[in-house]
Amino acid sequence: MEISLSLSSNNTAHRWSLAAILARGRMRSDRVNKGFYLVMAAQALSSLADNALFIAAIALLQQLDSPDWMAPMMKWWFAATYVLLAAFVGAFADTFPKGRVMFATNALKIVGCLLMFWYWAFGLSDAHAAYLVIAAFALVGVGAAAYSPAKYGIVTEMLRPLDLVKGNSWIEGLTVVSIILGTVLGGVLISPTVSNWLLGHETIGSFVHTPAEAAIFCIAFIYAAAAACNLLIPRTNIQYPKQHTNPVRLVRSFASYVKILWKDKLGQISLAVTTLFWGAGATLQLIVIEWGRSHLGYRLDQASILMGVTAFGTIFGAVYASRVPLPKALGVLPMGIVMGLVVLFMPLVTEKWEVYSLLLVIGGLSGYFVVPMNALLQHRGHVLLSAGHSIAVQNFNEQLNILLMLGMYALMLWLDLPINLVIVIFGLIVAALMALIMRWSRRNLKENPELLGEIGRHGHGTAL
Repeated sequence: MEISLSLSSNNTAHRWSLAAILARGRMRSDRVNKGFYLVMAAQALSSLADNALFIAAIALLQQLDSPDWMAPMMKWWFAATYVLLAAFVGAFADTFPKGRVMFATNALKIVGCLLMFWYWAFGLSDAHAAYLVIAAFALVGVGAAAYSPAKYGIVTEMLRPLDLVKGNSWIEGLTVVSIILGTVLGGVLISPTVSNWLLGHETIGSFVHTPAEAAIFCIAFIYAAAAACNLLIPRTNIQYPKQHTNPVRLVRSFASYVKILWKDKLGQISLAVTTLFWGAGATLQLIVIEWGRSHLGYRLDQASILMGVTAFGTIFGAVYASRVPLPKALGVLPMGIVMGLVVLFMPLVTEKWEVYSLLLVIGGLSGYFVVPMNALLQHRGHVLLSAGHSIAVQNFNEQLNILLMLGMYALMLWLDLPINLVIVIFGLIVAALMALIMRWSRRNLKENPELLGEIGRHGHGTAL
């Protein structure tokens, strides 16, 4: 009996200890799940606000009677923050808890919104107020540039390696959806019906005076909601090695990462394609808005819907591209040429069904050819550098090309070139550059036939 009691007691103790362990495991899992859901919510809200703010800021520039070239320059300065801060934001994100970094960056975006709709408080003329709007949007860009590495970094802290692909797919999927909804939301907020209601509201009307100001006021609250989600993210308590603070050393290290990826025969092709794509995509956003206004006679809120249609097409193209195996990624390059040529049809369409169909095709082609190339770039970046360093290099090059192409677009508007001529020039440049990249890729494969065997090879930071 004693033995039986003893065994029973021990078994009870064992059960209790096991239950405690399992309970702690469940608590940790729940904490991780809760944190990841909060990261997704914060990312969706922040991206939604970024894209809505872009439309509202354009409306504010139009309200101030600024020249057409100022809209692309606003986007230019937003992209410039990514380039200027590329070597530093990674170290910043790894120095502090990433949830708090994300909170601080969203708070900075709120400050940018305040500067926009309170421009009149500075007593500036309309011409000078337009420059303040551009500066405020650049401040939002600073927040976005610092937000990106913290967002991707905290996902790796919260999820198991086996769950990273699924987790990142959720993040990217939500981001694409938020881009579409944010673009539409920006148009809805500045539409006559909604803006009149907002301005007629007793509280809102006491702070703002125009449709654009009312839209930006509402968008600031979306950023506030994102910041609140950031504050609720539980700390992962993961410690990183002390980060370098010497800016010269950080810049030199980053420059070496850029050099490594551009020297790689596979990395340079995928990097060239994705760099071209994002530059062309950012420019096409503004082209579509101006084309909708001058060619189709749309208001800004109606033209913003066209951007959403293009993004919707990109989703279909990206989904279809998921069938392309990584070793066959280079086979989608001709689609980039086709996309550039299809853009040339934009001046020829006027009917709504023609416009929507054409934009869906353009978006579908872009999604189909960029997704496999982006996967190839991520693969080579991971093998040669690391996930974090490769993302930083990719962002730097993409935003640098955005600066170049937006600058060219602003110059063409400054020269008063008709939008349909701008579209023709844009489409031919994209098609010609993609043809050159294809020829570059074929030469690399001819000189190095073993390159295809490198695709899918395991490794991590082998070039460091």
